[in-house]
Amino acid sequence: MSLTRAEIEEFWDSWLEVNREAERIGDWRIMADWYAEDATYGWMYTPDEHFMAVGREEIRELAIGQEMAGLDGWHYDYQATLIDEKNQMVVGFWKQKSGITDDATGEEYEILGIGGSWFGVERQAGGELKFAWQRDWFDLGSTAHTFLAIAASGKAPQGLLDRMSVDGKTQPGHYTLQDLPSPVWPPPVERGDYVTQESLS
Repeated sequence: MSLTRAEIEEFWDSWLEVNREAERIGDWRIMADWYAEDATYGWMYTPDEHFMAVGREEIRELAIGQEMAGLDGWHYDYQATLIDEKNQMVVGFWKQKSGITDDATGEEYEILGIGGSWFGVERQAGGELKFAWQRDWFDLGSTAHTFLAIAASGKAPQGLLDRMSVDGKTQPGHYTLQDLPSPVWPPPVERGDYVTQESLS
């Protein structure tokens, strides 16, 4: 079922608004209501360590619950947005800033590199729009560097230190590539629904 650009823009504006509210109250789990009941949300840590949440409640409890633990005060402000109404996708590019000031520079500690989220938007049976899938990317090396710099500064809150001590591979939602319950590339993309350049092979 096709969507208009105006519909997607309105939905996206509501997404930005709930992001602001989540940051204000310090609880990202309220954002789960913007996802379809069977949505998937994942990202890659290393070639053989991935995170994937399947379904709205896993997204609520794992992707924007468990995985955001220790990041109180951080903010992920979108810097630019691309909307593709034909393919019903949105790509948002965000910066990850800690809310903690580096005394040497007077600036917030920030994870460098380009981070972003790629969303598929779909109309539900009742007519409302929801995210059918989301895939994130970020610079893991820069993330580790920034976490360690904050820890070394003595300004790291206990929640962040606790997060850094967790063995991620043992946490719910973490999978090897072979065991992923949904593909790295979102399902319709993996199927080839949007191929724009055929392989020479």
